[in-house]
Amino acid sequence: MRVGLIGLGRMGAALAERLRAEGFEVTGWDHDPARIAALGNLITPAANPRAVAEAANVVLSIITEDSGVRALWHGEAGYLKADIAGKLFIEMSTLQPMTVRDLAATATAHGATLVDSPVLGSIPTVRDGKLTSLIGGSPADVARATETLRHVTARIVHMGPVGAGATMKLAVNNLMGCYLQVLGESLAMGTSQGLDLNQMLDVIGASITATPWFKSKQSILAGGSDDTTLDLRTLRKDIMSVVATAATAGVPTPVAAGTLASLSAAVQSGLGGSDIAELPRFFREQMLQRWD
Repeated sequence: MRVGLIGLGRMGAALAERLRAEGFEVTGWDHDPARIAALGNLITPAANPRAVAEAANVVLSIITEDSGVRALWHGEAGYLKADIAGKLFIEMSTLQPMTVRDLAATATAHGATLVDSPVLGSIPTVRDGKLTSLIGGSPADVARATETLRHVTARIVHMGPVGAGATMKLAVNNLMGCYLQVLGESLAMGTSQGLDLNQMLDVIGASITATPWFKSKQSILAGGSDDTTLDLRTLRKDIMSVVATAATAGVPTPVAAGTLASLSAAVQSGLGGSDIAELPRFFREQMLQRWD
C-alpha cells in the first residue's frame, strides 16, 4: 500500500522509517529539500503537496505551524489543485482545533475526509510503533484511519468529533509547558537559597512530582546535553495555541500565559532549537537577570 507523508523533520523521518518497515511505499515531501535527500530511498520524493495527494489515497502530515498546514491545502501547489475525492487526510500536526475543523470542512466540500490525529510520543516511540494517537472524527472515518495508524501506534484513543484530538493534544502540551515553568521557578528559588542543583534534582527525582519525562531529562536539567526530542520554539507555538483556543471559549489561562512569556524570551535569546528541558536553566540564568 502507498501512503503520502508530508513533514520529514525528526518525527516525520521516523514515521517514514516505521511505515517502510511495516511494508508501506511512502511518497514524501518537505519544504526543506535536504530533509527529503536525507531519507534516500526510504521514500519516493514528491515535488509538492499536490503530487503527494495525487500519488496516495491516504496522506499523513506532521508539520509545525497552523499556517503551514493551511498552505498544504490552499497553496499554489496544494492538495486542492489535485482531484482529492475519496482520499483520506490524517493530520498528525499539533494544531488549534479551529484550524482542524476548517480544513475538515474544506476536505468534505471536495469529496475527501480529514481526521485529526496528533500523537503522544517521541522518536524512539515512533520507531517502535508505540505512539498514542488522539484522534478526532466520525466513527467511520476513525475506523478507516485506524487501518494506517495501527502500524505506528500502540494505542488509538477516539476523543470525539473532528478537532477533539487537537484539543486533547493541546491540553497535554499545556501541562508539559506549565510543568517546565514551575520546575524552573522551583530550581531558581532553591539555588538562590544556596541549595545544590544536582541534589535538588535528585530529591525531586525521588518525589511524587517526578514524571518519566523528568527522569529522562536529568542530564540536560543538570547542565549537560542530550538528544532534542521537542524544541522550545515548537512548545512556544503550542502554548500560544493553548492561550488562543482557551480565549475563544472565555477560559482564562494565567499560568499558560506566564509560561508563554518565558518560552518567548528563550526563543528570542536564540534557544528556539534547543530541547524544552533547557527552559529551567534559561529561567534561572537569564530571565532572573532581566528582572533584576
